Amino acid sequence: MVIIGIDAHKANHTLVAIDNVGRKVGSKIVPATNAGHLQAIRWAHNRFGSELQWAVEDCRGVTRRLEEDLTMAGYSVTRVPAKLMARTRSSARTTGKSDPIDALAVGHAALRDPRLPTATRDEAARELKLLVDRREHLIEQRTATNNRLLWRLHELDPSYHLAAGDLAHRNHRCATGTFLDRHRGLVADLARDELADITRLSEDAQRLERRITAYIRPRAPHLLSIPGCGDLSAAKLVAETAGVRRFASEAAFARFAGVTPEPAWSGASAGRMRYVKGGNRRINAALHRIAITQLRDGAGSQYYQKRVADGDSPLAALRCLKRRIARRVFSSMKADARTVGDSDCGTTLSA
Repeated sequence: MVIIGIDAHKANHTLVAIDNVGRKVGSKIVPATNAGHLQAIRWAHNRFGSELQWAVEDCRGVTRRLEEDLTMAGYSVTRVPAKLMARTRSSARTTGKSDPIDALAVGHAALRDPRLPTATRDEAARELKLLVDRREHLIEQRTATNNRLLWRLHELDPSYHLAAGDLAHRNHRCATGTFLDRHRGLVADLARDELADITRLSEDAQRLERRITAYIRPRAPHLLSIPGCGDLSAAKLVAETAGVRRFASEAAFARFAGVTPEPAWSGASAGRMRYVKGGNRRINAALHRIAITQLRDGAGSQYYQKRVADGDSPLAALRCLKRRIARRVFSSMKADARTVGDSDCGTTLSA
């Protein structure tokens, strides 16, 4: 078996081949196009035969087309997290940073850990991710515009007070528009323009939210049955997971989500665990929202209180709750994939 480690970029991809003991046996640079991908496949097959495994750094913005071409050609593609690649590179005997060094580190990481998730082609999850990301971008734009407008309103009348999130609601926008109608000058004109931007961004975000909700509800019934998991959280989990079947176990999914603690002890501190700030932060945030909602509604408070009574700190107990939720999220998405995914194969959001 030969592993082809790939350092992917927008213009080109650097390939480094290693054997089953990690020795470099070849390298090549190909264009980041379909023709370049075909060139890479022919090079690898002609030189190393058909027993090939491909490994790419997990940055799907530049590897999506490459992963699709390799998968359609019948090859298995392993996704190596960027932090794992960086740690592998820093532990190598060869110092420095270059595309071949990075590609070699990707190959070594895939060789050392055969449990890494493989790439799967899930167009529905990808399109759902595009919609979720677009909505979040609109919310970020609205927040920035909202902050500027609050300062305009303060300059016009320091006694006029709005909470940070009030302008997300239509009635507050109407009241603010009435207030601005009583003022003249450049500051008031800019404030009216920014209020119009907030209205447009809010309406666009609401349309996207309705579209996401209409898609996720019939396709993730088990996931939505988890207490505290709303439509947007479920959509984020499905979009970022990009195919739950690519994970070998719920522990692998939890590690991908960044909710698996790691040991950090020596001598008298035996048994101490440390929170890992790695993993997919968007999935981690969705799990955090579910955990906070369960604490508020009571669904997870009993487990949380038990952990605190057993000696865990409140933060450690919350992390344990998130790990427990990750286990149920994984099983729920597996159930949805069995009951809905097979019958929904090939259906996308644009259909």
